[in-house]
Amino acid sequence: MLDMELKAQLRAYLERLTQSIELVASVDDTDASREMMALLADVAAQSDRISLREQRADGERVPSFLIRRTGTSIGVRFAGLPMGHEFTSLVLALLHVGGHPSKTAAETIERIGGLDGDYRFETFISLSCQNCPDVVQALNLMSVINPRISHVTIDGALFQDEVTSRGIMAVPTVFLNGQVFGQGRMGLEEILAKLDTGAAERDAKRLNAKAPYDVLIVGGGPAGAAAAIYAARKGIRTGIVAERFGGQVLDTMAIENFISVTETDGPKFAAALESHVRHYDVDLMNAQRVVALSPASAPGGLAEVTLASGATLRSRSLILAPGARWRQIGVPGEDEYRNRGVAYCPHCDGPLFKGKRVAVIGGGNSGVEAAIDLAGLVEHVTLLEFAASLRADAVLVRKLQSLPNVTVHTSAQTTGISGDGAKVDGLVYTDRSSGQSHRIDLAGVFVQIGLVPNTEWLKGVIDLTRHGEIIVDDHGRTSAPGVFAAGDATTVPFKQIVIAAGDGARAALGAFDHLIRTPVEALREAA
Repeated sequence: MLDMELKAQLRAYLERLTQSIELVASVDDTDASREMMALLADVAAQSDRISLREQRADGERVPSFLIRRTGTSIGVRFAGLPMGHEFTSLVLALLHVGGHPSKTAAETIERIGGLDGDYRFETFISLSCQNCPDVVQALNLMSVINPRISHVTIDGALFQDEVTSRGIMAVPTVFLNGQVFGQGRMGLEEILAKLDTGAAERDAKRLNAKAPYDVLIVGGGPAGAAAAIYAARKGIRTGIVAERFGGQVLDTMAIENFISVTETDGPKFAAALESHVRHYDVDLMNAQRVVALSPASAPGGLAEVTLASGATLRSRSLILAPGARWRQIGVPGEDEYRNRGVAYCPHCDGPLFKGKRVAVIGGGNSGVEAAIDLAGLVEHVTLLEFAASLRADAVLVRKLQSLPNVTVHTSAQTTGISGDGAKVDGLVYTDRSSGQSHRIDLAGVFVQIGLVPNTEWLKGVIDLTRHGEIIVDDHGRTSAPGVFAAGDATTVPFKQIVIAAGDGARAALGAFDHLIRTPVEALREAA
């Protein structure tokens, strides 16, 4: 099941086990069970601290297996084969159940252990989903720390009957005690905040007490991370506040154009960014959403940002790097059926539509790539492009045209998405050449029409373009003194990771230049 290189890597990790663990497999005579047993046998063979046994007709999902600390109730369960993006989740589960300590902050571990109540989590994932491992790993860790928390990870492609009966149309989908708890990427802090109702008030009090920063960065994508690193290297007090560190990169499947990195994926790249930022003296505040900005009222004064929790952070200069999000088509049915057939990540949710008919909206590179990927999974893909021709690279268009189960409609304006009240059942579009309206029966709609900047909270405070982009000059300066901006939310052309990173560095150097040119007297008064 595992090749020799992977076995060697796993053996090295498992040397960190301090407690014995057992793998308890729930199996039958299917190929899926035999494949799972082959994987577990390979895992168990890599450490003397791991034992393996199988059970039949034990009431658990089949195939599934429990990783349990011997002689205790501490453990986590996987229903299916945790390969692909979830292999890391398997390795971490083995380590944590086996006694290897987590790098999670002691304060967070204490909060998890102090949760009062019984929490039974079920997470439905797909093995191609890059958003799922964060959720799986967070809930697995919580179940190891707190004995009143249990967690099972379920491969939706393997348990499609359950996916259908429970109306699951997007991954990850998390159930808590039988009810939907959340969908999409969630980090440990976000999950904990939803369970620990007093956390927001405590966080606000803690954040309000922080001393002013020299540079405060809003946003944790490539631009924000680069800005934090460049600022911290100047020896000035640096903070970074982000709703989710990594930003849009976390939703990127493959990265093959970041110079010096031949290939990687979004979550790995985001983890590398965070590790680099933490290498310096940067106050990183994650899972915190900024909702308002008040620029300094006078040169050398303090700008303020207000968080959703009500807390306020102050700084002598600001760098705005809020990034962008998927653009919506804005038609009836889109919001109503979001995560119930309307999706924005084909890599994540594509496997849930195996053998079904779907549509992709958008004929640029993202849309054509999505259609190509989905064609290998679904029965049929219909691609709709508003313009008269596809806008994707020629090599992608040729590949798309070679696929027998793809239909392309250009000059097609999507006018509505329909459903039966529970899930999507069709799409309506208008042929812009003839004016005729057409309906397509399908199960899913993947929207791939570009990005929109996350700048609504800045309207009326700093100058924006009509598209909502932050207007910056060649130093990253905005219209507000002491406020700089970088990355995909700005007027800088070519929204690319490598450009965002360089743009963040430029903004940090611009902010530092602003600080050293601000009169010392003004700085003292602001402090």
